[in-house]
Parts: sequence; C-alpha cells; structure tokens
Amino acid sequence: MSSAIELKKQVVAEIADKFRASKSTIIVDYRGLNVAEVTELRKQLREAGIEFKVYKNTLTRRALAEVGLEGLDEVLTGPNAIAFSNDDVVAPAKILNDFAKKHEALEIKAGVIEGNVATVEEVKALANLPSREGLLSMLLSVLQAPIRNFALVTKAVAEQKEGQGA
Repeated sequence: MSSAIELKKQVVAEIADKFRASKSTIIVDYRGLNVAEVTELRKQLREAGIEFKVYKNTLTRRALAEVGLEGLDEVLTGPNAIAFSNDDVVAPAKILNDFAKKHEALEIKAGVIEGNVATVEEVKALANLPSREGLLSMLLSVLQAPIRNFALVTKAVAEQKEGQGA
C-alpha cells in the first residue's frame, strides 16, 4: 500500500516540476479523437519540442496546489491531456489551436502561460500571434525604416544638387 502512495507522490512531484519549468502549458480534452489523430497530434507537438502527457486529474490537482496555481480545478474533469513547453510560449497554443480547428473533437480547456492561469480565449489569442521569427522580422523592418528613409532623402538631395550643378 505504501509503495502505491510513494509512486503517486513521485508522479505529483513530476507534474509539479513540469508546471514550474514550462513557459506554456495547455490543458485539452481529447475525447473523440481516434488513435491516428492523437498520434498525428503527438508527432506535431514532439517535433516542436513540446511534451504531451495524460495524467490523472486528482494527481494534477495536487501538483497544481503544490505549485500554487489556482483556478484550474474546474477544468480538470473527464479525460485531459497536458502539453508542456519549456522553450516556446506560443508553439503549443498554435499547434493545438490549429489542430482543434481541423478536428472538432479536440477542445482547449485552459492554460498556464509563464506562471499565470489563462482562459480558453487567452490561449486562442496567443495562438493567433505571429511566431517569434515573424515578430523579430517585423521589429527589424521597423528599426530599418528610419535609416532607409534617411538614405533615400540623402540620395534625393545629392541628385538635386547634381542637377543644379550641371
């Protein structure tokens, strides 16, 4: 009996560590997905470096209490899977949201983004953000614009002076 309790304590500690370490965690209901669809989803998440696991709800509740996250108990009903991402904040939300659009059986229930509990709407809003690379390219073009404009004005002034000198 005590070995079962010890095993459960280890699982709770493992879940709590994952919640602490992850930048983005998404809880989904996968009821209604067939084996091929779940396998496809797991493959997409694994390629992005996201861990996707199923834990018992009671053990997840205990881990959340240990970490100090409140407000997720009501979503932990029925079969749930949890996607943990230690690197990218946006990737799990993007992948799961895109997959949910194609497969209506997948339901995003809630999330934890950088230690803050997020609603379904917040997770979907995060999924609609451009990728990190997209945001960096936007920032780069904004930073280059003043230099580009200065170069164009300088060139126009030089051409005007050449035209007057001729």
